[in-house]
Amino acid sequence: MFKSFKILINVLRYYSIILLFFFAPGISEAQETWAEKLGFPAGKKVVILHADDIGMCEEANLAAYEQLKNGEIQSAAAMVPCPAFKPLAIWAQENNYDVGLHLALTSEWKTYRWGTVATESKVPGLLDEDGKMWHTVRQVVGNASAAEVEEEIRAQIEASLALGFKPSHIDTHMGTLYGDNSFTEAYLKVAEEYQIPAMVIEISTPEVVNRFRQAGYPITEELLEMIKNYSLPKLDFFTSVPPAEDYESKKEAFYQVIRELPNGLTEIIFHPSIYTERLKTITNSWQQRVWEAEMFADPEVKVFLESEGIIFTNWTDIMERFKNK
Repeated sequence: MFKSFKILINVLRYYSIILLFFFAPGISEAQETWAEKLGFPAGKKVVILHADDIGMCEEANLAAYEQLKNGEIQSAAAMVPCPAFKPLAIWAQENNYDVGLHLALTSEWKTYRWGTVATESKVPGLLDEDGKMWHTVRQVVGNASAAEVEEEIRAQIEASLALGFKPSHIDTHMGTLYGDNSFTEAYLKVAEEYQIPAMVIEISTPEVVNRFRQAGYPITEELLEMIKNYSLPKLDFFTSVPPAEDYESKKEAFYQVIRELPNGLTEIIFHPSIYTERLKTITNSWQQRVWEAEMFADPEVKVFLESEGIIFTNWTDIMERFKNK
C-alpha cells in the first residue's frame, strides 16, 4: 500500500503535506465550497496564511511572533514535543492569536530531535533506538499502533491545555496522521471530542481522490467515509509556499500559487524562522525558512495580495462561522 510513499517522503522533508493546489483545477465548479458554506462570498479566494513548525526552536517563534503581531499572517501551529513550545504557548494565550497545534509524531532532523510527550512506556512504537520520535512517516506507520498515536496526540493537546492555552485547531506534522487510515481515525475522533477543528480537506470529488492516491496516500473507501462523516469544518484546498533558488524566485513562485488557486477556502503553509547560525545547524531548509520569515512583510507581496482581492481568515473565525451557520 505504501510502495509509492517513498516519493512522497522526499517532498515532505521540506514541506508538511502534498502541494494540494495542483488538485484544484479538477474540482467541480458546481460543488458548493466550504467558503460558501461558512458564509463567505461566492467566487472568492479565501485564504489562511499559516506558519508551521513554530515551537520547534526560538528562531521559528520569533519569526511567527512578528508575523502574527503585524497582521502579515492569520494563523500558526506549534509543535508540543519541541524545546521552544512552552514560551510560545504562553505567548499565544496571553496575546490571543490564532495558534493551533502541529501534532508531531516524527523528529526528522539529524541532530536536533525530540521525544514523545506521552510517557515512553505507553508509546514505545513511536520511539526509535535513541528514544526520539522516528525520522520518517514510513517508520511511524511501520512501528506504531493507532492506540499509541491516539495516546500521544491526546497528550500533546492536554499539555497545551495545562498551560492555559486552548489551540484554535490541530493539524499534522509531515502528514503523518494521514499515513494510515487508523491514524486518521484517531485524529478525527480526538478533534471532535475536544471540539478543536482538525486540518481536513474536502475530498469528495473523484479528481481529488485520484490525485491523492497517485501521490501515495492510502485513500480507501474507509477514509472517504470517515471524512464524509467528520462533523467539523473542512478546507476546500491546501498548498504550501514552494522552494526556490533565490528570494525573488521565491516570491514569484508564491504569486503563481495565488494566481492558480481556485475559489474556496485554502490554507497556505510555510515555515518561517529568523536567521541565526544555529538555525543552519538545525535544518537544511534554513534558507527557505528565512525567506519565508521575510516575504510576508515585503511591501511588494502585500501589494500583490491586495491586488488579487484575497479574503483572509483564520481558524477561530472559521469555527465561529461554523457554529453560527
